[in-house]
Amino acid sequence: MPSTVLRLCCAFFSPRKGIGFLSQPDITTYFYNGKNMPTLETASKKLKALHTAIDLFNLYGFHNTGVDLIAKETKIPKATLYNYFHSKEKLVETCISFQKSRLKEEVLAIVYSHRYPKPSDKLKEIVRLHVDVNSLYHLLFKAIFEIKQLYPTAYRMAVEYRKWLLRELFDLVFSLESTAFNPDANMVLNLIDGLMLQVLSSNCLDERDVVLERFWGR
Repeated sequence: MPSTVLRLCCAFFSPRKGIGFLSQPDITTYFYNGKNMPTLETASKKLKALHTAIDLFNLYGFHNTGVDLIAKETKIPKATLYNYFHSKEKLVETCISFQKSRLKEEVLAIVYSHRYPKPSDKLKEIVRLHVDVNSLYHLLFKAIFEIKQLYPTAYRMAVEYRKWLLRELFDLVFSLESTAFNPDANMVLNLIDGLMLQVLSSNCLDERDVVLERFWGR
């Protein structure tokens, strides 16, 4: 059982060579000789560091959150963190990749769910998924404004997610009832960004659902 869990962790957290939760050499080592296989304890520490880094980046921003602070909060030695992620840049890329993968899963779960009878209901739920202080989208949204020059690879990951989301929104908008108000996909994405700015500035969700109902009730 432990080996199965570790295999799943390796596969999920390594979407690309060198930037995943466990890098490609780790996976290769695990599958081909097993002698230097990372332990579940190590995997657990990496996951703890990843979640802590995401929380700190969301709270203080990418520029104000250093490896020293992450080491302090996780109680994992700084040298160990560098051994896990190699650099702050790679850590940022891993965080963005992690949130991006989880967001895609959540969006697709809504798209293919039978809980929402109409495409407009799915669109509203996708907006709610993204617009929250604690949403998975928070980190990617922050990345768009903060890391274009400093961490260009991570920035491109955030941009790629928005392009992917736009395509999913387009498909839902295209399937809306012809008699209903039909926003275009860019309008829905702009709505997400505008509401996210409002929520982050007020730290309150009171207006989100009101705006959503007015938007689709117009």
